[in-house]
Amino acid sequence: MRHMIKTVEAVIDDQGRVRLLEPVKLARTQRALVTILEEEPVPDLQEITRLSESVLAEDWNRPEEEAAWSHLQKGQ
Repeated sequence: MRHMIKTVEAVIDDQGRVRLLEPVKLARTQRALVTILEEEPVPDLQEITRLSESVLAEDWNRPEEEAAWSHLQKGQ
């Protein structure tokens, strides 16, 4: 008999609903253990990207940045 143990990150809301942070495919119903951590969940990568995009755009769109990278533009 082959045993497989896989760890999958999840978050549990205040109603006790468990949401897996990655898809899991199983051939049949499986038992699972849930460990509740005393730390805040890490936001997903898409959320981090959306939050940081506007802040980075302010820095990237400064005239000093344009001048510093102008040598990489085509035709110059």
